[in-house]
Amino acid sequence: MAVDKTPVLKRCRALDLDPVFLGYDKKSRRKPNRGGRKKSEYGLQLREKQKAKFIYGVMEKPFRNYYKKADRKKGMTGENLMIMLESRLDNVVFRMGFGRTRKEARQVVDHKMFLVNGKPVNIPSYSVKAGDVIEVREKSKNLQRFKEIMDVTGGRIVPEWLDVDAENLKGTVKEMPTRDQIDVPVDEMLIVELYSK
Repeated sequence: MAVDKTPVLKRCRALDLDPVFLGYDKKSRRKPNRGGRKKSEYGLQLREKQKAKFIYGVMEKPFRNYYKKADRKKGMTGENLMIMLESRLDNVVFRMGFGRTRKEARQVVDHKMFLVNGKPVNIPSYSVKAGDVIEVREKSKNLQRFKEIMDVTGGRIVPEWLDVDAENLKGTVKEMPTRDQIDVPVDEMLIVELYSK
């Protein structure tokens, strides 16, 4: 399985992205040296795609597959793509505050610490649906790790399409998110333009 090991702050600088969207509260003090170059149209489109891939931790091939699925669905392709990325299990776990960063959320899902509707799921790309109940497994609930995570993420704002019971480490997907409810700084129209060439 391919893993992106690029240093997070370095990648955020290159993509002109705030690390907060990945769950990091650090800031890079360095400014990217662009040398006054103007980005081409292709360059801008490519950067938006790289930004979306980096935020959600998706590699090129699965990302292209998401795009193809989004294109086949009814409605706007770009919006469909963002909703599909947002409804990945690792992202939902991060949004619910059960992971300090997106990478950590992916790791706890990988380690079979979560149940979806009572069944263990360890696939970060698992697509959640409206009505799904996501909870930490009984034997993982007492782990020191989750106490530490909840201390850090306690004040984090949970999106309105999710309902979280932090006390019992449990959450419900009330409805699928709309594009307006997804706060990632990605212009999905540029991604659609890039892939539709």
